[in-house]
Amino acid sequence: MRLLIAPFLLLVAGQVSADSLPSAARQRELVHLVRQDCGSCHGMTLQGGLGPSLKPEALREKPADSLVATIYGGRPGTPMPPWHRFLSEAEARWIVEQLLAGFPKEQ
Repeated sequence: MRLLIAPFLLLVAGQVSADSLPSAARQRELVHLVRQDCGSCHGMTLQGGLGPSLKPEALREKPADSLVATIYGGRPGTPMPPWHRFLSEAEARWIVEQLLAGFPKEQ
């Protein structure tokens, strides 16, 4: 249920537009991607590992646009790869909004 509520709240708050929200099926895929692929460096609970923590308290002071750019384009000179081949910029923004809200568990 949380996957459906969070996008609605973001839409109401004006963070993402209705046409940029991933479908419910794609949201589940993105949650799996973050939990498994991102979790391999950022920790399976996203509390940090090779990469820094992705918990809301660790990200709160970082600009959302900067976080989107990091996910989408990577960070040259670091182990953080670009994910633009696997997701759109709108999906990267959805991931950031979810991370800032407390990332959902896989269903």
